[in-house]
Amino acid sequence: MTDRFDQELIEAATHVARTRCRGDNHTVAAAARARDGRIITAVNAYHFTGGPCAELVLIGTAATQGAYELDTIVAVGDRGRGVVPPCGRCRQVLLDYFPTIEVIVGAPDRPRTVPIADLLPESYVWADHQLDAE
Repeated sequence: MTDRFDQELIEAATHVARTRCRGDNHTVAAAARARDGRIITAVNAYHFTGGPCAELVLIGTAATQGAYELDTIVAVGDRGRGVVPPCGRCRQVLLDYFPTIEVIVGAPDRPRTVPIADLLPESYVWADHQLDAE
């Protein structure tokens, strides 16, 4: 089971999904806890050409609020779908931006928190492949 803080994130994302996800453009909400304890929320921006997932919108939203360190994140689907695991692209971006972040995944009756690295084993680490700027 998740701890109290994780449940608070699930509730925050669920509230945003219920109140802000309307129609086909916004179908997933995300919530993350910043290192300073703040909860940041966001929704996806679906478009037929592709569009940023809620987790990616959340990263930008957090940065605009000065929250550059995120500890835990969760995504929740609209229409009562519950916790939604991050897609492959989001897993890679989360690992690259926040290598120690934890992600809430699992069935509604058994959510659990796992390190992002567990969701992307033997992953490509973008920072490891950048040329040193000298």
